[in-house]
Amino acid sequence: MKTLEEISEIARSIAWSASDILQSYYRQDSNTPNLDIQEKKDGPVTAADVAVNSYILDQLQSALGNAEFGYLSEETYKSYLKTNGQIPLPQSWVWIIDPLDGTRDFIDRTGEFAVHIALAFEGRPVLAVVAWPEQQKIYYAIRDAGAFMENRDGSAVKLQVSARNIVADLPIVTSRSHRDDRFNQLLQKLPCQNQIAVGSIGCKIATIVEQKADVYIALSGKSAPKDWDLAAPELILTEAGGRFTRFDGSALQYNRGDVSQWGGLLASNGCCHAALCGQAEGILAGIDGSFK
Repeated sequence: MKTLEEISEIARSIAWSASDILQSYYRQDSNTPNLDIQEKKDGPVTAADVAVNSYILDQLQSALGNAEFGYLSEETYKSYLKTNGQIPLPQSWVWIIDPLDGTRDFIDRTGEFAVHIALAFEGRPVLAVVAWPEQQKIYYAIRDAGAFMENRDGSAVKLQVSARNIVADLPIVTSRSHRDDRFNQLLQKLPCQNQIAVGSIGCKIATIVEQKADVYIALSGKSAPKDWDLAAPELILTEAGGRFTRFDGSALQYNRGDVSQWGGLLASNGCCHAALCGQAEGILAGIDGSFK
C-alpha cells in the first residue's frame, strides 16, 4: 500500500477537482433543472452531490483499488444497507466521504459548504481532507503529523487552535438550521454566549482551526450527524491541537454499522474541554428532566 503521505496527496488533488465541480453547479441559478433538488428524509440532495460523489469514488478507486479499501459514502450507503444490512464494511481501511457537506447552505448560497474525505483504520480517522470551495482552501491532516491549510497555489500553513481558556469568552460556532428546542435551550444555558452561525460542519471546524471560534456542539434529536459529517473534520481539529469527543469524553468510532453518531458531541480548542462537556451534560440532564 502507498504511504499515508502519498495517499494524502492523491486525496487533496481529488478534493481540489471536486471543489471545481461543486463551483460549476454553484454558479448556476438554484432553480434551474440542472441542480435537480430532491427533498429527502435526511435532507436535500442535488445533482451536485451525486456528481461529486461519483467523481471522488471513481478517482479513489482508480488510484487505490478495492482490494484493501472500503468506501463509505453518503450517496451510496443506502444501497449498501439494502444489500448487506446495518453491518460495518469488512475492510480495516475505509474511506468515509461526504461529497457535499452543507447541501442546504449550497442551495441557500451562503458559501458555507465543503467536501469531506477521510480515511479510517479500524474505526478511527488517520487521514483527512476538507475542501472549502468558496474560500479556495483545503484543510488536511495525517494522524500524528499535524494539520495544515493549503491554498490553491500549493502553499500550506500549519494549523493550531487558539489558547483561549476562559469558558465564558470562548466563541461557539453553531448551525443555522439543524436546531430544535432542546438544543436551543442547551445553547442558552451554556456560559459561552458569543455565537457564530456557520453552515457545513467542515466549515465550522475550519473556523476553530483558524482561531475564529473555539467550540462546536452537536446534539442528536430526531436525527444525528453521520460518520461522513464528522470523520474528516475531527482529525483536522485534533491534529491542530483541539479535542472532539462525546460529552462523556469518549472517542467517536466510525464504520460501526450504524452511521449515525447519537448523543452529545463537543469539539473545542481543548483548553476547557472537560469542563464544557461536564456543563453540557448537567444542563442537558436538567432540560431532559423538565421535558418529562
